[in-house]
Amino acid sequence: SDFENPDAARDALYDLDPAQVTADLDAAFNYIKNDASSTGEVAVVGFCWGGSQTWRYATNNEDISSAHVFYGTAPDDAQALSSIKAPVYGYYGGADTRVNATIERTESQLNSANVPFDYVIYEDAGHAFMKSGHQPEASNANKLAHDKGWERLLRLLK
Repeated sequence: SDFENPDAARDALYDLDPAQVTADLDAAFNYIKNDASSTGEVAVVGFCWGGSQTWRYATNNEDISSAHVFYGTAPDDAQALSSIKAPVYGYYGGADTRVNATIERTESQLNSANVPFDYVIYEDAGHAFMKSGHQPEASNANKLAHDKGWERLLRLLK
């Protein structure tokens, strides 16, 4: 309600200061890691813009236990990617050509740095399949990707 339309809200996200985003994620990380009920392991999960921020945060925090990227693009910076210490798990829609066009380069850069990267491309699913696949009118591909994506995430977080 603070923005005139979804495009304005998206633009506001893209205008956030990366240093402030990292500081906010560091605060959340430290809170969770040090909570009395925590195991001390902290995974990072992000969707779309948040998926890209998950990649970026993994290059900034060596102590995360894993990174789970739902249709987010990695930085095109082999040196930054080589600093990732946690395994990265990707969740991509087969019909998401813009994002999928970046996977091969990312995989090559991570392989060169011996960073574990395991991803799944869900056949015919589109970008944002976790949101659209949850809707009553979801396509079969997005619904299946949504369900399989949650199942995989929960299994990997155990």
